[in-house]
Amino acid sequence: MNPLKTIKGTLILGFVTAVVVAILINLGASDTASSGLNKWSLMVWLHVFFGVIWIGLLYYFNFVQTPAMATATADSDGPGPAAIGKYVAPLALLWFRWAALLTWLTGAATLEIMGLGIANTFMLGSGAVIIGVGAWLGTIMLFNVWVLIWPNQKKILGIVPASDEEKAKARVVAAMASRTNTFLSIPMLMCMVGQGHGLPF
Repeated sequence: MNPLKTIKGTLILGFVTAVVVAILINLGASDTASSGLNKWSLMVWLHVFFGVIWIGLLYYFNFVQTPAMATATADSDGPGPAAIGKYVAPLALLWFRWAALLTWLTGAATLEIMGLGIANTFMLGSGAVIIGVGAWLGTIMLFNVWVLIWPNQKKILGIVPASDEEKAKARVVAAMASRTNTFLSIPMLMCMVGQGHGLPF
């Protein structure tokens, strides 16, 4: 059976391949400096994996879905936005909100494993200023996902009952929270990369 025929099979194949690649690289490593394995690399890998899903969907919503919904609504001869709102958006939001939470949790675990500590990082303590700023931005973004975007999207998509007035207000709140996350993601990503590689400026 071809694993690429299902998303579950594709993900399993990807993780198995990554593990095999890591093992082969480590078997060929002549010293620990060239070894890809260390006590926190698995957690960093998962943090990046979930982060790519989260931010990728954030950009999808802002760069693709929102403009497409507006165009579909304005097109009187087209199929309308119902298909996106009924089938695509709920599934995308499912992956979006859980990827956000898993990104934050694996990031917090990485801070502990690396010895920076969550408290030290959020206090912008020793060795944690850059990553601390990134962690604060990511935490604000996580808050926006679960407290502002998701509850309001449930009203917009009809998952929970809401009047037309409540839906109109929910659209504004969800859109502004999503746009806030989009702009915050840019310095957040710079800080996440900057911790290990330095800031670009």
